[in-house]
Amino acid sequence: MPNIANLKKYNKIHLVGIGGVSMSGIAEILNSWGFEVTGSTNVETDITKKLQNDEIKVTNGHHAENVVGSDIVVYTAAIQEDNIELQTARNLGIPTIERAKFLGEITKCYSDTITVAGTHGKSTTTSMVALCFLEALKNPSIQVGAELSQIGGNYKVGNSEYFIIEACEYVESFLKFSPKAEIILNIDNDHLDYFKTFDHIKEAFIKYVELLPNNGILVVNGDDKNCLDLPTYTRAKSLTYGISNKNVDFFAVNIVFDDNGFPEFDVYCHDKFYTRIKLSVPGMHNVLNSLGCIALCNEYGISAETIKNALLQYTGVGRRFEFKGTLNGASIYDDYGHHPTEIIATAKALMNKQYNKSWIVFQPHTYSRTKLLMDDFAKALLNFDHIIILDIYAARESNTYGITSKDLVQKLNLLGKTAHYIPDFNDCVSFLKDNVKENDIILTQGAGTVTQIGKMLTE
Repeated sequence: MPNIANLKKYNKIHLVGIGGVSMSGIAEILNSWGFEVTGSTNVETDITKKLQNDEIKVTNGHHAENVVGSDIVVYTAAIQEDNIELQTARNLGIPTIERAKFLGEITKCYSDTITVAGTHGKSTTTSMVALCFLEALKNPSIQVGAELSQIGGNYKVGNSEYFIIEACEYVESFLKFSPKAEIILNIDNDHLDYFKTFDHIKEAFIKYVELLPNNGILVVNGDDKNCLDLPTYTRAKSLTYGISNKNVDFFAVNIVFDDNGFPEFDVYCHDKFYTRIKLSVPGMHNVLNSLGCIALCNEYGISAETIKNALLQYTGVGRRFEFKGTLNGASIYDDYGHHPTEIIATAKALMNKQYNKSWIVFQPHTYSRTKLLMDDFAKALLNFDHIIILDIYAARESNTYGITSKDLVQKLNLLGKTAHYIPDFNDCVSFLKDNVKENDIILTQGAGTVTQIGKMLTE
C-alpha cells in the first residue's frame, strides 16, 4: 500500500480542471485513499460523469464557493491566473499547487514509480508496460495520456507499490516526479515555444535522468543518438534497446508484417534468443516501443511468456492509428501525431498495410511548431498520395508568428505535390465523399479537433 503520510495534512482537496486526462486520474487516486475530493470543469464529459459515479463532486463552471473549506487547491497549467477559484483560494490563504508538482507528491507515495518519457510514443509504451504488469498480477496504479480499453479509461487505481505513469517533458513537468525506473523513448525537437533550442530539451532530459536513485533502472533507445549518453548521468542500472543498433541489451531481428501492418519479430537479450513477439498494432516504431517495454519488464522479473501475451492483447490507445470505420469502401484511421517524426512513423506503418491510395487530413498544432518545423512537415506529408490541410489549431497560442496553413500548402506545391487547403470541416467531408475510392485509406492526423472528421465521415 502506498505511504500517504506526506499528504495527510490535507483532508479536502479541490481540483480546478478536474476533467483533464491527468487530473481525473489524480482525483480517483485521492478518492481511493480516503480524501474528500471535489473539482470543477467547464464541460461535462464521459470522464466527469465517471468521476461523479464514483461519488466525487464535480461542479460545472468555476465559482468562488467551490474552494471554500478546501485544505489545498490543485490547478492545471491551462488555468489562467485570474481564475475565480484560484484567486479566491489565494485570498483565503488556501495553498495552491500546479498539477505536475502535486502529481510529483503522489509519485513520492509509491516506493516504485515507473515513468515513460520521450518526444514520441509515451502513451503507447506506458500502456504496453501497464498491460504487462497487469498480466503479471502486480496490480499497479496506472496513468496514461489516452484511453486504454483494458483499464476502461486513462487511469487505474491499484493497491501495490507500483505506479506506472506517462512523463511529459513540456515545461519540464517531468522534473517534479520521483521515479524509481525510467524509459526514455527518444529526444526530438518539439515544444520549442517553451524550450527555444534543442540543447535546452536535452538538458531537461539529463536532469530527468539525474532524478533516478542509485538502485533505480534506466532504459534508453539505443537507436536514438540523442539518448546514447544518458546513462553517463546516473549510477542507476541502465539498459539499451534497438533495431538498427545491435550493440544493445535488447534487439529485434527477423521482422515481418502481416496484411494489417502488424509486426512479428524475434527478440534477443544479451545476444541470446529471448522470445518471438507478435503485436496487434502497426508500424516499425511500435517494434521499438515494445522493446523498451520488454527491457523494463524483464528487469522487474516478468516472464517472457507473460510479456508476449500482454503485448499481443495491446490493440492501441485512443487516437493512436485508431480505426474509426469506412467510407465508400475506404478505411478511416485517426491519429494524434502532430510532429513530423510522428507523421513519418504513421506513413511507414501505412506502407505495411494493403491499400489503394492514401489520403491525409492534417491539422497543424500550434503556430510555433508549424513555423519552426515547416520544412519538416512538408517533407513528412510527401509520403501520402493525397493531402488536405486544415487551419492551424492554436491550442494555447495566439498567432504572433504570422503563419497560416496556406504557407504549408504553398510549400508542398513548391515540392511538386498538390495539397488542398480546406478550412471548413463540412467542405472537407464533402470533398472526401466525392473523391475517395474503395480500398483507399483516410488518415485524420493531429492533436486538435481534426478527430471530429472521422466521426463526420462515418455518420
